[in-house]
Amino acid sequence: MTEEAASLGLVGYLAQTVGVTEPAFRLIVGVLLGYPLAQIYRKYIYNQDEQKQCLYFILSGLSIGFWNFGLGLLHCLLSIFVTYAAISCLSGLAMVSVVFGFNFAYLLVGYIYSSTDSYDITWTMPYCVLVLRLIGVTYDVYDGARPKEKLSSDALKSALKEPPTLLQILGHSFFPSAFLVGPQFSMRRFLDFIKGDFHSKGPNGEILPPASTSAALKRMTLGIFYMAFFQFLSFFVSDDTIISDDFAQLNIFKRQFLLGVWGRFTLYKYISVWLLTEGACILFGISYNGEENGVAKWNGVSNIKLWIFESSTEFNHYIMSFNANTNQWVAQHIYKRLKFLNNKYISQGGVLLFLAVWHGLHSGYYVVFLHEFVVMYVERDFQSFVKSNKAVSAFFANPLVKPVCKVLLHMYTFVFMGWSLLPLVYLQFPRYWRAYSNCGYSGFILWYLWPLLYAPLLRKIFKKSHQSQS
Repeated sequence: MTEEAASLGLVGYLAQTVGVTEPAFRLIVGVLLGYPLAQIYRKYIYNQDEQKQCLYFILSGLSIGFWNFGLGLLHCLLSIFVTYAAISCLSGLAMVSVVFGFNFAYLLVGYIYSSTDSYDITWTMPYCVLVLRLIGVTYDVYDGARPKEKLSSDALKSALKEPPTLLQILGHSFFPSAFLVGPQFSMRRFLDFIKGDFHSKGPNGEILPPASTSAALKRMTLGIFYMAFFQFLSFFVSDDTIISDDFAQLNIFKRQFLLGVWGRFTLYKYISVWLLTEGACILFGISYNGEENGVAKWNGVSNIKLWIFESSTEFNHYIMSFNANTNQWVAQHIYKRLKFLNNKYISQGGVLLFLAVWHGLHSGYYVVFLHEFVVMYVERDFQSFVKSNKAVSAFFANPLVKPVCKVLLHMYTFVFMGWSLLPLVYLQFPRYWRAYSNCGYSGFILWYLWPLLYAPLLRKIFKKSHQSQS
């Protein structure tokens, strides 16, 4: 080993060799370890009793966690024990309030003491995943004690009649292919999985490992492809590109195009990791999602819907397809539980505020989710405007106009998804405001002037047109 390698340590040297930080390298290795651990499970553990399966998940997940975060993992263990104590000793809304309040407060304190000016790979990363998992389990126990007629369809599927044991909570929390970065899945799914409900059966009725190897390899291959494409895009753009003086000197069209490329560069980083974790979950078998035409589906924990994502023509498509498990969790446990407010905009605002706080304390998180609220309002208002005007509807329905509109909408989502991500990546106001400036404040001009200028003007024009025709 060279003197340089010795000073960095083996892991640091390997990370430098592949061009990533050491925490990022450890994270990727931790994700990839899900595959050999799944193979061991399929060969030796799948037909063991539930306690032995939970112990395997706990030990393997803890090993990955300690290798990535060291003693920082003790924060996760503390929260699991507090959650279990609350479920064991309390009930109803008191139980939910204690678990929700403690875990969220602990996460915020963790952000205060460990956050820097950039995106951090510390113990708060798996802990923010764990917070949703523990709150979700508590809600499921709470729903299990409520009358069925008061539950939503999602709550009916995940409600727990009996509180889980400590071993089950630990196994669910430290599931090795989902502990670091997700995906989220309910305790109900985990319990069905360790009971063997998702396993295959041989000709004589014997239990076999899940028949998911082919599906897992396909998802893993996609993950590797997206990671390679992410690396390819890094030759053209990086986080430093958008806030550089050279970028600001480019013509407006080139800047907008590169902004779209940078947006894909940013999102593909997440997508590649999610695909790799999903592949490992499929190999374990926990992603079983029933059968269709006699063929098993393995998309039960899919976090990215690639076809919808890549063919998006409106921002709602991104919301439907990106980070799907977290969106589903928030819809079930936050949005639907705010229905008593009888105002969908307040409920949506509550969801977006929850997500912003869950991500961290940097102002960029709050700006990006406020921006999401504005964009969704503008798109819905524009769609309502089109539907309410026969002339406009007929224009967009014209066979010659439709394909042109589709291309333009693809360009719109491609470019402005990058614009929407600026606060999420740069986090600090001076940095993302510099990025806004370099991009010509294009998103503000497009969306934020809609209710103030564009919408009133268009409605006035078409109202006069309608009056003149009548």
